[in-house]
Amino acid sequence: MSITGKLQGTTVFVGCGFAAKYLLGGGNFSVPLQWMLGLQRMGIDAIWLEILPNTEDLESDKKHIRAFEERLKAHGLEGRYCLLYNLCSGEEQELSNMASYGLSIEDLEERLSGPNILLNLSYSIHPPLLQSFERKVLCDLDPGEISYWMARLEMGQSYHDTFCTIGLNLDALDCTAAKAVMPRTTFYPLVDTRLFQPMPRPERPRFTTVTQWYWGKYMDINGQYPDLSKQAAFQQYMRLPSLVPEAEMELAVNLNADDPERDRIRSFGWGLVHPHEVAAGPAEYRAYIASALAEFTPVKQADALWRTGWFSDRAAAFLASGRPEITEDTAASRYLPEDCGVLFVSSLEEAAEAVRRVMRDWDRLSARARETAVEYFDSAKNLERILGTVV
Repeated sequence: MSITGKLQGTTVFVGCGFAAKYLLGGGNFSVPLQWMLGLQRMGIDAIWLEILPNTEDLESDKKHIRAFEERLKAHGLEGRYCLLYNLCSGEEQELSNMASYGLSIEDLEERLSGPNILLNLSYSIHPPLLQSFERKVLCDLDPGEISYWMARLEMGQSYHDTFCTIGLNLDALDCTAAKAVMPRTTFYPLVDTRLFQPMPRPERPRFTTVTQWYWGKYMDINGQYPDLSKQAAFQQYMRLPSLVPEAEMELAVNLNADDPERDRIRSFGWGLVHPHEVAAGPAEYRAYIASALAEFTPVKQADALWRTGWFSDRAAAFLASGRPEITEDTAASRYLPEDCGVLFVSSLEEAAEAVRRVMRDWDRLSARARETAVEYFDSAKNLERILGTVV
């Protein structure tokens, strides 16, 4: 029997705590959106369960709730969500202290009393609410960081039945990330290949990415505490625009108007736009991806050094849109075909040659990118693998 057949009468919840609170994060919102749309394509009874903390600014919180609901409606998901808003400050997730939007508390409790599965994205749903679910899957979207912390403290792993990760290489011998504290299944980052469609070649030869420049966390990597930000990751590639002047290199990066990094980045020839302007919502995010010739981005040092096999959901979205991908390898390359529309690089010179290759062979690489997205990253295919861990 198929996964869908086995789940007849079962509610599958996509648990998220990072979409509603980020009003201008189109790419951020797009992550759980791929999960919901994939479940819908499979014919599964799915509910987006969103947790919104109380910021003690009621008008601002209401604005976030309205935007969240409007975005769901725009994607045909009205009636398919339950946003739980904490009535008290703090992170305690207790239904008695929450207001519900979309699905009522009573309807939620009725679904929780029957067969159900929680796909808990990045440990968004915590106790005591977490214990209300029948079967619980911890879905890891940041394998380097979560492996590091799970080996040191309780990251919610003991509350779940299974653990699924996008760290494709976590169990390989050459992966030096912290070893698993519980059995795990790997999956590819999800992209709904019906929502993201291949688009014609844009007129401008623009290579871009959408990213956060700073990252304030530190982890011990072989006794060192390296800078794990994208600012550090980009340093060896800052001269790339001067090596390929025929291309337009652009960053959609979250920097304040008075940040001196803006002038420094531009001094190397990079174009600079703000993601809140070009990718504020999911539709704008898709349009911005489609306007690019390809994505270029290095990766945070943790995943590269540890060889986790991490590959970003944004890269999957570029591929599904028929946009080739230029990025550094975290060992993800061994889980993709050689000719897959992804060009893995490790130096400035390799990056420059990859940009030139994309410009002269775009049609073929675009076609391969789309084929790879459909074959490996399609949301419904990966959800079958994830749900198979608890069915």
